[in-house]
Amino acid sequence: MSSVVLDTPVAVRRTAMDLLARREHGRVELTRKLRQRGATDELIEPALDRLAEEGLLSEARYLESFISYRSNSGYGPARIREDLSQRGLNRSDIDQALRESGVDWSARLRDVWQRKFGGQRPQDPRSRAQQTRFLAYRGFSMDMIGRLLSGRDLDE
Repeated sequence: MSSVVLDTPVAVRRTAMDLLARREHGRVELTRKLRQRGATDELIEPALDRLAEEGLLSEARYLESFISYRSNSGYGPARIREDLSQRGLNRSDIDQALRESGVDWSARLRDVWQRKFGGQRPQDPRSRAQQTRFLAYRGFSMDMIGRLLSGRDLDE
């Protein structure tokens, strides 16, 4: 990384804005990155407060972009919820963002399954367990996986 010293409010703000220009960040993640670059909490907090007031730092936008990116990458709601929790976001905000995301999780599950297993339903317990493990690891519910693998419509 660059060797810029983050010892002034201007330097901290500029670095935070550079990070936000690349992609959305949550406050906790941005704080961690600024600390890693040598900024102190006394400089970070006011800079992030101001960015949030100006609408440049938005947890809601971060949640929306993260959910969109991860769901498009083939991850289900449970995995995305866990990843966001580990990034220090509030559980109720995460749940609300997942509900409001408009993602068709059944279609996502079917897409992931088609890509990974070619739409071949398991013929024996071993292959069923393998497909179930993979899809559960990706963050889809056992209920959805069970309906898909048994050939029942996901919308039932």
